[in-house]
Amino acid sequence: MATLSKTAALLALALTAGFGASSLLAASKPAAQSTASQTITTLGGKFTFTLPKAFTADTLPAGDAADGTAGTNGTMYTNSVGKSVVIVAETVRNDGITIKDNDPQFLDGAVAGFVKDQSAALPDFKKQAEKKLTVKGLGLRQVDSTATMGGGKTLNSTFLAGAGDHLLVIQAISRADDEKGHALLVKQITGGK
Repeated sequence: MATLSKTAALLALALTAGFGASSLLAASKPAAQSTASQTITTLGGKFTFTLPKAFTADTLPAGDAADGTAGTNGTMYTNSVGKSVVIVAETVRNDGITIKDNDPQFLDGAVAGFVKDQSAALPDFKKQAEKKLTVKGLGLRQVDSTATMGGGKTLNSTFLAGAGDHLLVIQAISRADDEKGHALLVKQITGGK
């Protein structure tokens, strides 16, 4: 569980930097919009979702053994027009424990660790809701929250999952004044669940 908590903390830092960078991106000339989408595949194909082409993908730096995030890889998807960010990060668990595709004990512990870490990292972090989802047999936990990141109030939906020796964290972040856009983004990630 410590690996997931460290991964979540790494994501929070990346999100803060990335969300601040999205303000800079918004100042530049927006790219032409396309109605096409891009498919994101995680956990060896066990969980996929689509994002509009308006999201630009940037690979995050690989995790580092020194801070306990070795084996973590991720991508930040930024929509400069909608000022929203989706971060997808996977890490390999090296403790020999295999996670079932829908493991309530693992998922409950992941949520508790995530909320604890976010509360410590973000002074105004506030958990709003938690949902239990199952997509094609894969258990997910969705934690909806608010916090200040990159200098502004944000809406956040974080999805936690695991399968085999892989852990997954997906974090969708939108401006606090874009509830409708955030709800649509969450719907795209969950397939409408």
